[in-house]
Amino acid sequence: MIIMVALIGVLLFVVVMMCYRLYKLRQVGGTAAIMRDIPAVGGQGWRHGVIRYRGGEAQFYRLSSIRWWPDRTLSRRGLEIVDRRKPRGDEFDIMTDEIVILELRDTGPDRGRGYEVALDRGALTAFLSWLESRPSPRVRRRTR
Repeated sequence: MIIMVALIGVLLFVVVMMCYRLYKLRQVGGTAAIMRDIPAVGGQGWRHGVIRYRGGEAQFYRLSSIRWWPDRTLSRRGLEIVDRRKPRGDEFDIMTDEIVILELRDTGPDRGRGYEVALDRGALTAFLSWLESRPSPRVRRRTR
C-alpha cells in the first residue's frame, strides 16, 4: 500500500511539473519547432518544443521535459546551416509538406554537435533572421 501511494505521489509530481513547464512556455512564448540530434535514423529522435531567442543564443525547450533550463542551447556565433530539405519517409507522420528541415552544425570550440530543426515558414523566417543578424567574423573592433 505504501509503495502504491509513493508511486502515485511521484506520478502526480511529474504531471504537475510538466503542466507548470507548459504553462511557463505558453506564458513567455517562443517559436514552435521540432528538433533532434544527429546522426539519427529515419524519423527517430524528433522532439516537439519551443525555441526562444536571447541575444546570441537560441534556447530549445522540449514540451515533454520537466527541466527548468533549456534542453539545447545553440550559439549564434558558431552555428552553420549545412543542408536544407523537406521531410521524407516516416517523418510525414509528425510533419507536413510545408515544413522545412535545416541541418545545423555547431562549430563552437566546446561543442561540435549536429542538429536538425524542422520549422514552418514563419518560424524559418524568424530563425534565419536571428542567425543572419550575427556580426561578421571579419568585423573586429579597433583599439586605439
